[in-house]
Amino acid sequence: MNRKIMILFLGFLGLNFFLSGQEQKDAATLSLTSLQSQLTIYNPEGRRDPFKNLLAGKEIKGKTEPSGGPELFIEDLKLIGIVKHKNQYVGIFSGPHGFPLYLRVGDRVSDGFVLSINESQVIFRKTNERGLPLMRPKDITKEIHPEER
Repeated sequence: MNRKIMILFLGFLGLNFFLSGQEQKDAATLSLTSLQSQLTIYNPEGRRDPFKNLLAGKEIKGKTEPSGGPELFIEDLKLIGIVKHKNQYVGIFSGPHGFPLYLRVGDRVSDGFVLSINESQVIFRKTNERGLPLMRPKDITKEIHPEER
């Protein structure tokens, strides 16, 4: 009984081997045009090409510090303190998330920049409101009260 099963099994394997050899010969004779018809070609139809480099060869330059992120507005900043470092004043602010921010003269926020800092106040120049430029920039002063110094 085992011998009959073994002979049938080997015969089945031989038949499969013979048939697979025939399929390989048929696949080799396919012409180039029939292969091209089976290839998938990307057609954007007005959409962005997902394989295109978004930077287009440009290098990323600029600050990566969160000192002037896009969500920082002058009204959201609370002045905590002012320190003098290397003969230059630095304002310490509490941002909307509660983390301290250190701003110097010239540092930018979303709607303006730091115009000047002295021992008791920081003056911001507001240049835009809600993304629109202002006709006349406004100066906003944030002060430390004498009891907080």
